[in-house]
Amino acid sequence: MMKTFDRKIILEDGQEYYGYGFGSDKESVCEIVFNTSMVGYQEILSDPSYTYQAVVMTYPLIGNYGMAEEDYETAHPSIGGLVVREYNGEPSNFRSRETLEHVMKRYDIPGIYGVDTRKLARSIRDHGTRKVLITDIKTSLEEGLKKLTETIVPKDAVSLVSCSTKRIYPAAFPKYHVAAIDCGMKMNIIRLLNQKNCKVTVVPWNTAAEDIAALNPDGVFLSNGPGDPEDVPQVVETVKTLIGKYPIFGICLGHQILALAYGAKTYKMKFGHRGGNHPVKNLHTGKIEMTSQNHSYAVESSSLEGTDLEATHINLLDHTIESMECIRDKVFSVQYHPESAPGPHDSGYLFDRFIEMMKEGRKDAETN
Repeated sequence: MMKTFDRKIILEDGQEYYGYGFGSDKESVCEIVFNTSMVGYQEILSDPSYTYQAVVMTYPLIGNYGMAEEDYETAHPSIGGLVVREYNGEPSNFRSRETLEHVMKRYDIPGIYGVDTRKLARSIRDHGTRKVLITDIKTSLEEGLKKLTETIVPKDAVSLVSCSTKRIYPAAFPKYHVAAIDCGMKMNIIRLLNQKNCKVTVVPWNTAAEDIAALNPDGVFLSNGPGDPEDVPQVVETVKTLIGKYPIFGICLGHQILALAYGAKTYKMKFGHRGGNHPVKNLHTGKIEMTSQNHSYAVESSSLEGTDLEATHINLLDHTIESMECIRDKVFSVQYHPESAPGPHDSGYLFDRFIEMMKEGRKDAETN
């Protein structure tokens, strides 16, 4: 006998998809997006960049290897919801400490499984991201559409996920000091910087430039994070002040913020890039890197004209800008995630480049 559907999702264009609830049973309105990764659902669930978003996993089986204590990207996941084809609540993995559903219940994250995720992903691809309501099966279409119309997805995502006070992550053998502006920073970035012998001081998103300078860092890191870069003009102004004074490395939202600080423009993509294996071409060497991505916004390529930034990498799928630099200012950024866990790891060398820039910056300071 077939199990009766008990949950559904309603899209703002009137489409409905039925399934079974898991995780929290709360009702949620958020933006629906899809992710093409075959592994890494724990990192996706705990990535602050998915705040106010319901993620459709295109890989059909989710939950099969459980949740490991070492793999979280943040201590308090803030994803809006999870939509999957098949959920496995009996994981097989020696590292697993609890199930995906247990974690989702603890952090009040709603989920739905049994959905035709292939059809749903195609709909997002063809028609773009939209608002979605995750709700009980008894909610009528008319009632659901009314809730979607009346509910505005908040724009305070960065302030919600950023740390509230300064945090220090020491390295075993510290050689350099990095000040990281936290707009929703993934823990694996800190892990990798620590492994590269960098002490990392993480500061809240709205920390003033003079307070960052008071830390006397060797370099400044601009983190990933959720939402529209134009929603955080304070960070853009801070970065403007820091440019030319310290080596700067930006990832994802940090990449977009850096573009705005130099006078370039950003725009919202139709359905964004989320998942692994995006081919990115280095325009200087011709080398192709496979990358992991997670973003809704991109830098407008024509807007770089007249700025001091130069595009250095492009996405081979849609030719969007994937990396920029200003050699004079010792500044560079990438739209993709070189720290991505569980992978791919083709772009891990970028952290070494940041280390080299800080090394050169320290030499310049000693010379002057």
